[in-house]
Amino acid sequence: MKRFIQKHIFNGLVMLAGASIVFTSCKESFLDADPLSFYEPTTTFSTEAGLKSVLAIADRQLKRYWTDGDSNEMFPLMSEYTFSDLMVPSATDKTDLLDNVAQKLTINSDQSTLLNLNRVSTLWFFWQQTYEGIRNANTILTYIDNVTSLSDDTKNIYIGRAYFHRAFRYYLLTFQYGNVPLMTKILEVPKLNFRSTKRDAILDLLVQNMEFAVKWVPDQKDMDLIGMVNKGACRMLLSKLYLAVGEYEKAKEQLDILINNSGYSLMTDNFGTFNDGGVPETWSVTRNVIWDLHRPENKLISTNKEVIMGMPNRGAASESFLKNQTMRILYPFYFNNMVTMPDGKQALLNIKRNSADYNGEYDYMRAMGRGISTCRPTWFYQKGVWAVNGKMDETDLRHSVEAGNWVTMESLKCNNKASSYFGQPLRLYDDNGKLLCADTIRRWYDVPHYIFKLDDPVNEANISGSDGNRGATDGSNADWYLYRLAEAYLLRAEAKFYINPNDATIKDDLNIIRERAHCSQLYEGNVTIGDIMNERARELFWEEFRNVELTRVSLCLARSGRPDEWGNTYDINTFDKQEGTDLTGGSYWYQRCIHQGMYNKGVTLVINATKSNLDYIIDKKNIYWPIPEKEIKANNKGQLWQNYGYTGYDPSIPVWETWEESVADESKID
Repeated sequence: MKRFIQKHIFNGLVMLAGASIVFTSCKESFLDADPLSFYEPTTTFSTEAGLKSVLAIADRQLKRYWTDGDSNEMFPLMSEYTFSDLMVPSATDKTDLLDNVAQKLTINSDQSTLLNLNRVSTLWFFWQQTYEGIRNANTILTYIDNVTSLSDDTKNIYIGRAYFHRAFRYYLLTFQYGNVPLMTKILEVPKLNFRSTKRDAILDLLVQNMEFAVKWVPDQKDMDLIGMVNKGACRMLLSKLYLAVGEYEKAKEQLDILINNSGYSLMTDNFGTFNDGGVPETWSVTRNVIWDLHRPENKLISTNKEVIMGMPNRGAASESFLKNQTMRILYPFYFNNMVTMPDGKQALLNIKRNSADYNGEYDYMRAMGRGISTCRPTWFYQKGVWAVNGKMDETDLRHSVEAGNWVTMESLKCNNKASSYFGQPLRLYDDNGKLLCADTIRRWYDVPHYIFKLDDPVNEANISGSDGNRGATDGSNADWYLYRLAEAYLLRAEAKFYINPNDATIKDDLNIIRERAHCSQLYEGNVTIGDIMNERARELFWEEFRNVELTRVSLCLARSGRPDEWGNTYDINTFDKQEGTDLTGGSYWYQRCIHQGMYNKGVTLVINATKSNLDYIIDKKNIYWPIPEKEIKANNKGQLWQNYGYTGYDPSIPVWETWEESVADESKID
């Protein structure tokens, strides 16, 4: 039987609790020296137990991007999605709502504190937490030679896993921030004269590292623990890196191996445990493979042949502060009098289970959660992306209200007995065209219920507590996918597109995903990059880092010269060095944000519920986030690169052109 990685214990060995604090505490700057002096490194990391402890922390940190560790109102991944075509921030009562990104995103944005609830972006988290993960990977690489008991093969496995963790983080940083400082080892004293390294130079190093990792890290079938880095995950990351550097044939080769020769297969039939959704009398789910595939209890089981690598976060592997509170943060904010029926009565009530008025047929609080809508999906994700060949695909299980996988506002029924419309579907307008929802940004949109619905057995069992007998209304700790085979098919389609856009087999890699979802509309003829990115949106929502992937594809299109779905081509030297909010130019990332997303429509949205106006505007320069000013100031004996269009940008600031130059300079302390 496979075991899950635990948060502190590996094979019965327990590291000092303080050592865990050393590697997980928040630091003001990535430039700060690690407080390893609390533990003599040559002693702490002279045993395999020390390496395992740091590796466990690195594994554990991965799930922080998908979980809510800092408040109960936001996820780090939200920022990834709101910088894309699929979501926008929607907490209309927040003073720092990042709607007008073009104006509001500055070098000082979001750097006060991780617990500032007025913010609705988590860019500082990405910078701080991602460099924290790099630091942990570098700890293994710096001190592994101290562990003399390891065989060469075992040593190479540790190095390969550390390379994965470092490469995964730098893959994020290079497509979120562009040119960033490259750190490959632990320094004994602070270095305050860093120079940024070019994005492509960092990518070149990551390719070499991951080629080593693919050679040495074992397959999951040869491992005792689930949740550690395995060979399949290394291949997946290497394939993305090959795409990024323009090695499309090599990317396809790795993906061919994953798809054809690694023991993985798409799940096409029902499997595992059937979870009826918790309140089947309110919201019925007809068992289907898409629902089963996204149940946390099924994601990491041995019968799931599609998972390549997952992140355990249930049972003994869970941590109370790392919750997937999808039901609170991502569902509409509809339990108040801002959503009404035509008679003016509130449409949806939170009816407690100990109330005399309780009716299990209308318990939407437990079925859907007590949403506050910190961010919301765009119209494109709700409606537009589900059309293929110019037709709405009515049978796609991922968009099926009938199966219970998808929820629309109109599929909910008024549960207020005081309304003459009790039991009737919710309506956005009355018979005279009057709007019945005061805030359609935060309170009226569709959701992928099969992704966001998560059980909380502890709160569900609490039928007499003081929290209003709500049950599982926030979400819960949940196992999550890092990589699964469906993405390998979509990446292979992309690699084929760059090699030969007329390759007739590109559509097959998309259609196998669509056939599994019981789609009636399949791709025919030539496939565009837009078709591939649309299928990624349908299949990998809230799994992929959407902003990162759009930026990587922007680089790939510019490097390959292939056109996007609108016929645009991009210059490798200028696609990420433009400003403006007009409809032409920029990058593929920008074109997706303004064509498919909610940005730059030229409309000011009046929100009656909070008396605030929204202007969703994004700039071509926002393809990269600004390097935080506090990091630039901390590096007071050198100059870090600032991205184009932001205060402090100076093309004369020197950057390392190769990773070899950067590594050679790393130990030079002025």
